[in-house]
Amino acid sequence: MMLTRIVLVGMICCSLVSSVKACGPGRGYGRRRHPRKLTPLAYKQYIPNVAEKTLGASGRYEGKITRNSERFKELTPNYNPDIIFKDEENTGADRLMTQRCKDKLNSLAISVMNQWPGVKLRVTEGWDEDGHHSEESLHYEGRAVDITTSDRDRSKYGMLARLAVEAGFDWVYYESKAHIHCSVKAENSVAAKSGGCFPASASVNLENGGNKSVKDLKPGDRVLAADAEGNLLYSDFVMFLDRAQEVRKMFYVIETREPRRRVALTAAHLLFAGQEATRGQSAFKATFASNVRSGQLVYIADGGGRLLQPARVEKVYLEEMAGAYAPLTVQGTLVVNQVLASCYAVIEEHTLAHWAFAPVRMSYAASSLFLPSDSPMGNSTVQEDGVHWYSSALYQIGRWVLDGASIHPLGMALDSS
Repeated sequence: MMLTRIVLVGMICCSLVSSVKACGPGRGYGRRRHPRKLTPLAYKQYIPNVAEKTLGASGRYEGKITRNSERFKELTPNYNPDIIFKDEENTGADRLMTQRCKDKLNSLAISVMNQWPGVKLRVTEGWDEDGHHSEESLHYEGRAVDITTSDRDRSKYGMLARLAVEAGFDWVYYESKAHIHCSVKAENSVAAKSGGCFPASASVNLENGGNKSVKDLKPGDRVLAADAEGNLLYSDFVMFLDRAQEVRKMFYVIETREPRRRVALTAAHLLFAGQEATRGQSAFKATFASNVRSGQLVYIADGGGRLLQPARVEKVYLEEMAGAYAPLTVQGTLVVNQVLASCYAVIEEHTLAHWAFAPVRMSYAASSLFLPSDSPMGNSTVQEDGVHWYSSALYQIGRWVLDGASIHPLGMALDSS
């Protein structure tokens, strides 16, 4: 199935220009990943390990939604036949939720059926219009659901909670022996309007030995990156996939210890992270910044920019910063603030994204070969503020070709940046 999708994307991309082989840092990148073992949540455990109504989880309470309020239009009914809604009030209220909550719930429903054939996801509580929950409950905004399995087998609930985490709920709590509580960020929250970028303050290493802010990069600048084997090298900066100089966005800040490094990325940007290497193979993979957790490992460049080494993530938190820049290099990778990241975002497939952007790299190579970089026509890849048209086109293709599990839950939030 994945091969079919790649072929479809490739055919469409080739109709735009052409394609070349993919790459990604470290051994094993681009190969089919073995399913990792999922660990059930313990009773009373919640993920992430912060309070529900904080920026690191589902965010602050924004006010109760009633059927007569202007915000009622934010709720959408969920008629998924693979989900059982208890609806004890017999009003259909449990089916009403935000689109983000609906998307997560539908994704979870598929996971439940795959995990336990013949079993469906069951929602016992959704949107609450009757005041049955505690003050400022996210149930009042249609951003929370209480769930069980259709067979009500409580031995499954720990794994059900884990599946909810994997489905992308922003906060999952094994709240009761009788149900799991899940919630999501508000549709209009600052944290949910992040594309795939670095802040203006982010810095890269240049081949001449200096540093440069990402906001000041020009096509042809040679910046530190990594090849398919995880070797550090200098690669041409091609263009910005997205650039917004005046905005302020919420960034996931990922800090390591020993050595201490700090990199900030928006939620949907890909960062190479993972657990301990096993059997001589790297367990690192490209994952969304919003999925990186304390205790995982990321790649950092040593002081001389010669080698990549793993460093453990000490903490992850959210911080609002100025500017949003998504640089593209020929290698498809970039060392930012000494931490290795992918150039890509939104779709959690670094190799596929790199392959899909081959036409842009070829166009850049051709223009660099025949025209000087300072020529007015020397770089057709340069664009003004906003999302590059090719990025937007690929995202629309990706929505059609790929399953929702590969696309960040925020989707192309940068469309509205």
